[in-house]
Amino acid sequence: MNKQARIFVAGHRGMVGSALVRRLAADGYQNVITRSRKELDLTDQAAVNRFFESEKIDVVLLAAARVGGILANATQPGEFIYENLVIETNVIHAAYRAKVERLVFFGSSCIYPKQCPQPIREEYLLTSPLEPTNDAYAIAKIAGVKLCEAYNREYNTQYVALMPTNLYGPNDNYDLKSSHVLPALLRKAHEAKLNGDATLTVWGSGTPLREFLHVDDLAAATLFVLEHNVTEGLFNVGVGNDLSIRELAECICKVVGFEGELVFDASKPDGTPRKLLDVSRLAHMGWQATIGLTDGIASTYRDFVESHAGSTPAAAIEA
Repeated sequence: MNKQARIFVAGHRGMVGSALVRRLAADGYQNVITRSRKELDLTDQAAVNRFFESEKIDVVLLAAARVGGILANATQPGEFIYENLVIETNVIHAAYRAKVERLVFFGSSCIYPKQCPQPIREEYLLTSPLEPTNDAYAIAKIAGVKLCEAYNREYNTQYVALMPTNLYGPNDNYDLKSSHVLPALLRKAHEAKLNGDATLTVWGSGTPLREFLHVDDLAAATLFVLEHNVTEGLFNVGVGNDLSIRELAECICKVVGFEGELVFDASKPDGTPRKLLDVSRLAHMGWQATIGLTDGIASTYRDFVESHAGSTPAAAIEA
């Protein structure tokens, strides 16, 4: 890919978008275009169209989305489905109208059915019902995948969809009302340590199995796809192995230095029993994740302490 390409990172202030900006800069891409939500509201179709008409974008990395954990998804399904549908349809269609040939759309492993065979292959999409606690978000992301596929078929665009597993890393959301499990546990362990608490409560039974990918690995996978001229398709992005929520909590407590007891609140939902992605499609092309979970959590904790400890980030819109 041309190092002078004009690359629009939509959602550059979010965890994924900021990782993409860091990686692009590190790899020598000099024309990275960003806009804050105040500068460009991606839910405003007319504004998005004007932006693409004036900026002459070559590549779009569509990382802007409304995101959140089980609580946020379960209590705000209307907001999650509406905002994500509007953002992706506005950006993808405006990119097509402006003759942007290459686009990467970012989704989530929650697009796959709740009772999927494991590990989850890309072709399992839409084969059985979704997890009810996040089906609104999942349906919006599935629509984005299908929109990319449809535009490729009808308009010969080169729009690719990447489906990462559970992400974590710098610039994550640590608001306990809207965050995902890893940053939520990281914050709770940190506060429990500071407060001298004897226990730390974890939502659910602790038995669900999850896979975790450092966001910098996702950024690396994105550049791999672009630089190896992958022009279409749906690709899982993960590490290829998982662990239980209990094991994750134990790992986080060890990194943070919290030595109290873990208490599991089985009255809270567990979500999908297991979500392990089959990552062989990208692996066969030559890409694999390189950041180990313990090292990744340690670096993320340092970022949390430096940037977030003592505050309550409330931004659930990655824009």
